[in-house]
Amino acid sequence: MTKKEIAKNFLKLAAKGHSHEGFRLYVGKNFKHHNPHFKGDAETLMLAMEESARTNPNKVFKIHHILEDDKFVAVHSHLKQNSEDIGFAVVHILKFKDDKIVELWDLGQPVPKDSINENGMF
Repeated sequence: MTKKEIAKNFLKLAAKGHSHEGFRLYVGKNFKHHNPHFKGDAETLMLAMEESARTNPNKVFKIHHILEDDKFVAVHSHLKQNSEDIGFAVVHILKFKDDKIVELWDLGQPVPKDSINENGMF
């Protein structure tokens, strides 16, 4: 399995509320993340992902681009809390060691209702 496939599977499992499985399958020891809203350890992020899925059971997660460069994978996606939500453009950057995710950055920007940019965010 490629790093891109691992990143894709991990993020899709997390979005669907299966973060325990995603972490078990794809996350390495000493994992850390950089989301400023949570402690930087795997357990805290995994539980936050599960809570988000419980709170938003109809979440929509669509990947638009995946880029791989050596030990890094970047995933550009559209995340909506439900089908009616305008959502966020999200970029996840995942760092790998021995085919396991060891570090994660996630950055999000709300999709504006009325954008002056004719190209859109995706």
